[in-house]
Amino acid sequence: MARFRTRFALLGSAVALTACATLPSQLAGAQPASAAEEKQWVALGDSYTAGVIQAAGDTFEVPRDGCERTDRSYPQVIDRDLGGLFDLVNVSCGAATINDVTDTAQSPIGRHLPPLSQDPDYPFPAVPPQSQAVGADTDVITVGAGGNTLGFAELLTKCMELGGESGDEGTPCKDALASGIPARLTKVRQDYDRMLTVLHERAPKAKILAVGYPTVIPNDVSKCTYGNREQFHTITQGDLAWLRKDVLEPLNKTINTSTGTQDAAGFIDLYTSSGGHSVCDANGWVEGILTLPFQVSLVHPNARGHRNAADRVEEALLNTLS
Repeated sequence: MARFRTRFALLGSAVALTACATLPSQLAGAQPASAAEEKQWVALGDSYTAGVIQAAGDTFEVPRDGCERTDRSYPQVIDRDLGGLFDLVNVSCGAATINDVTDTAQSPIGRHLPPLSQDPDYPFPAVPPQSQAVGADTDVITVGAGGNTLGFAELLTKCMELGGESGDEGTPCKDALASGIPARLTKVRQDYDRMLTVLHERAPKAKILAVGYPTVIPNDVSKCTYGNREQFHTITQGDLAWLRKDVLEPLNKTINTSTGTQDAAGFIDLYTSSGGHSVCDANGWVEGILTLPFQVSLVHPNARGHRNAADRVEEALLNTLS
């Protein structure tokens, strides 16, 4: 993926919100485990896992490595919720592709987004493939990846450009790009299958939990106002319906299908639980292109979205203890 598109893919965050929620009911009778009993959990993934900017809290890595893991991202929320039950290693990284999880060293960009922002710590050294964090002692792996392999940020950028030229008429993005979507999804499936195989080989006793993507576009796209930068800016309503039905929903289906080929893998559905909380809904769990006054969000979960993800992932993690 070109560096320009990668920069946009990294910008996965939203407005900084305080998220409050009770612990899942499964915890009611759970007792804290001793250090020797803690399950080893490794969190892998892209910016939907890492959190990335203020919208998902503060960056806690010292020194920063440019991946922008934040303290309100769902792995960190769960780490606080579940106390000593799991020993978390979080190596998720903004802009990661599936191959960056599997076997490619990634060069993070932090918040270096000229001309919008200059990161004083940029450039950052490459980080190892995320799979290197798992091993024979790993008990559980969560992984949320696929959107950058699909090129979702690139699609959003192109759809805004074409929609701006059309003046909210028709489906210019679908007309231009639909023929290439099957090949993109095939690439996701191939890379995902290989990633799951590599993770299973490196951590043969681990349960692998694949985390899907949440609802970002409502079923009723008339909720979305053309030209609204806090929503999808100049993407036409017709193209939004296409992106939801023929791009994002198939992406989740592709990830789910891949987990079905692995006995030790399972799929965590975020799409259903986040319905009614899209970019264009009043109580949105996902931010739009911009969060005012001027924060590039490019359609990523806010703190409430991460809280919802934490609830779903916590439930799956607790089920691995039984």
